[in-house]
Amino acid sequence: MKIAITSRKVNLRDNFKERVEKKLSKFNRIFGEDAQANVTVTLEKNRQTVEVTIRQNGMVYRAEQTAEEMNDALDAVVDVLGRQIRKNKCRLEKKMRAAVLDDFLAHEDVSDETDDVEEQEYQVVRSKRFPVKPLDVEEAILQMNMVGHQFYMYRNAETGEINVVYRRKDGTYGLLEPEV
Repeated sequence: MKIAITSRKVNLRDNFKERVEKKLSKFNRIFGEDAQANVTVTLEKNRQTVEVTIRQNGMVYRAEQTAEEMNDALDAVVDVLGRQIRKNKCRLEKKMRAAVLDDFLAHEDVSDETDDVEEQEYQVVRSKRFPVKPLDVEEAILQMNMVGHQFYMYRNAETGEINVVYRRKDGTYGLLEPEV
C-alpha cells in the first residue's frame, strides 16, 4: 500500500510518520500494493484531526477522528477503519480477496455485536422521485438549507451534470461532481 501523508497547519515529526506506516501496515493483508492511502493531519485550535482515505479498485474506505493529541486521533481512526471492514465483511468479500479478509478478521478482536450487524441487509425504506432543477452551487446550498437536509442533489446549470452539495461536520459545505 502506498501511503501519502499531508499536514495542514502543523509540522509532522518523523516518528509520527513511522507510526502512521506501522498502524496502516496491518491493512496490508487486505489491500494490495496498488492501494493508495492518503493521511491528512490538521491542527485547528487545540484539536488535531487525522483523516485516512484508502482507495483500491474503485472502492473508498474513509475515516476521520479528532483528539487533543494526533497519536490518539490516529489510533481512533485506525480502529474505525477496522470496524468498518469487520462490519461490511460480507459485502467486501465480493470485492476483495475473501481468504485474506478472513485471515485479517481472525487476528482482530471481533465481538458478538459485529456478527449481528454483518448479517443485516441494506434496506431501502423509502424511494423518492423528484425533478432535478438546473441551479448554481449557491442556489443549491440555499435550497438545501431551506428544506433542512444535509445534502441536496441538483443539475449544475453551467455543466449540465448532476451534482450534490452537502453540509460537512464542521459546518462548511462540500460539492460532489461526477467524473468520467
